[in-house]
Amino acid sequence: MKNTFHFKLIQPDPSISHFVYCFSSLQNFSNQHHAVVIPNGKIDLIFSKTKDLTVNVVLLGLETKPKFPNQDVTDFCSVSFNPLAIEYILGCSVADIINNGKLMPDHFWEVTTEDIDHFDRFCDKIKRKITSLLPETIDERKRQLFEKIFASHGEIAIAELSEKIAWSQRQINRYFNQQFGLSLKAYCKILRFQASLSQIKDGNLYPQLNFTDQSHFIKEIKQLSGVSPKELHKNENDRFLQFLVYDQK
Repeated sequence: MKNTFHFKLIQPDPSISHFVYCFSSLQNFSNQHHAVVIPNGKIDLIFSKTKDLTVNVVLLGLETKPKFPNQDVTDFCSVSFNPLAIEYILGCSVADIINNGKLMPDHFWEVTTEDIDHFDRFCDKIKRKITSLLPETIDERKRQLFEKIFASHGEIAIAELSEKIAWSQRQINRYFNQQFGLSLKAYCKILRFQASLSQIKDGNLYPQLNFTDQSHFIKEIKQLSGVSPKELHKNENDRFLQFLVYDQK
C-alpha cells in the first residue's frame, strides 16, 4: 500500500545553481514510519512547523551513513545546498555536525508557517534571500574542485584533481576536513554511491562505475544505505526517500 505523503521538488535558477541543488517539500511525512534517508553529498536546511505553529530551522551536516528521520515532523520545506554554499552563503563550517544537525536561531531567514504551507511562496522567499547573500567572487579553485568531482561522479583521482586546479592534495583534504568533517576520498565515495542509485532503481544491480568488483560494489552500497543493492532496488513501502528525486524527473 502506497503512503499518502506528498513530495515536491524545484530546481534552482541558474544564477544560484553553484550553491543550491534543489528546493523540496514533504507533507504528511508522519505516514512514512520506516523512512530512511541515505547520503547524497548535500547539506540540508530544514524548515518545519511545530505543534504550536512556530517554525523550527535545522541545519543538517553531511551524511556518511543511513539515518531514520524524526517522525514527529509531518510537514517541512528544505533547501538542499551544494557544499560551496556553506562557506559563501551560510558563512560557517559543518564539520562538527557530520551525521547530525544544529538548531538555527529563531526567525531564521524570516520563514513563516504560511511559507511552509505554500511551497512556491517558500521557494520565492528563499531564492530572494540567497540572491541577496551571493558573494562578489569565489575562490576559483573551489569552484573548479566541485565542478570536476560532480562531473566525474567522484571518480577523479585526487592527484589528477590537484594538478588540474593547481591546489595541493594536502590543502584540498585540509579544506574538506575543516569545512565538512570528512576527507575528499570519503566525499567522493558518497558521490559515486549517488550516481549508482539511478541504475539500482532501474534494476541494474551490477556496478557500472569504477568499483573493483561486485563484492566491493555490494559492500559500499550496504555501508551507505544499510541494505544490499537488491533490497535497495525493491524500496519496499517507498522507504528510501532519496528515490523520490527520480520520481520527480
